[in-house]
Amino acid sequence: MEIAVRTAPSEPSRIKSLLSQELGFGRIFADEMFLMRYTEGKGWHGSEIVPYGPLPLDPAAMVFHYGQELFEGQKAYRWADGRIAMFRPEANAARLNSSARRMVMPEIPVEVQVRATLQLVSRLRDWVPEPPSSLYVRPTMIASEGALGVRPAKEYLYFIICSPVGPYFPRGFEPVRVKAEGHFVRACEGGTGSAKTGGNYGGALRAQTDAKAAGYEAILWLDAKHHRYIEEIGAMNILFVLDGKIITSPLLGTILPGITRDSILKMARDQGRPVEERRLSIEEVTSGIEKGTLTEAFGAGTAAVVTPVGTIGWEGKDYVIANGRPGPVTQHFFTSLTDMQYGRGKDPYGWMKTIV
Repeated sequence: MEIAVRTAPSEPSRIKSLLSQELGFGRIFADEMFLMRYTEGKGWHGSEIVPYGPLPLDPAAMVFHYGQELFEGQKAYRWADGRIAMFRPEANAARLNSSARRMVMPEIPVEVQVRATLQLVSRLRDWVPEPPSSLYVRPTMIASEGALGVRPAKEYLYFIICSPVGPYFPRGFEPVRVKAEGHFVRACEGGTGSAKTGGNYGGALRAQTDAKAAGYEAILWLDAKHHRYIEEIGAMNILFVLDGKIITSPLLGTILPGITRDSILKMARDQGRPVEERRLSIEEVTSGIEKGTLTEAFGAGTAAVVTPVGTIGWEGKDYVIANGRPGPVTQHFFTSLTDMQYGRGKDPYGWMKTIV
């Protein structure tokens, strides 16, 4: 795959000025992006790096009408020696293809995705901020064919944009308050919960907005059938420490198979920590908090890496976990992962890919 470059690098003074601001999350965007198009019968073609800017789309583009869309989330990290590195980009590429199969969209070879990502990030290396910030990388695919009628599109656009970001939660590595949602649901078995597609997030906004108005920072999603079993927290997977075991929801097609989740489970098992992937009810969680047997809960995802959960609201009552502070297991995985990602610690799995 040849990637045409149709842009010139940004002025260093402009980048420096932007990176000196309060970055927030997803507010500032790098000046270049990657584009590639798909046409039925021709396949993927036209790979290029172009100036960041609006996309010309037909008003009838099928993404607007039938929701054929998917995306990924990755990060690039600046190491102390000046190198730039990414965390498990091949895993993100494989998950994008899994989402594509569910949404009846064309897959992109993993090596093509990784090469496009690394070449773009290499050109944008000056946009990667110093720790603890990072460059968020957002690959996206949309149905671009202009047509009406419910069917898979015949044309698609794949693009990658990048955004220098600070912590996902403004307070950083501080425990968050979450509300267990007993009415609205994120996904059901047989639905699109395991695909990283926009509809999963758009449908969550009502409950999220209501929770924030009530003083919570995220939603703790329960299953769609029984409204009892823990699934995800906001846009992250969630793990608990209960009776000394790390417990998390199994992958039954309703939650996203998180790469951070997978990494933590792999590390935990290799360290000899007891791990269970099983259904965990909200009653078991709240009872465990009251008894003191549930000692930690934490979210896991690319945006925040590891986020401690300090309080769970359920049926009008707040349940405070332990002393409301990050526990040792939560702290261990946060430190282990971030040290690996920023090149400060060991990488026994070869998960980090450095960019020349």
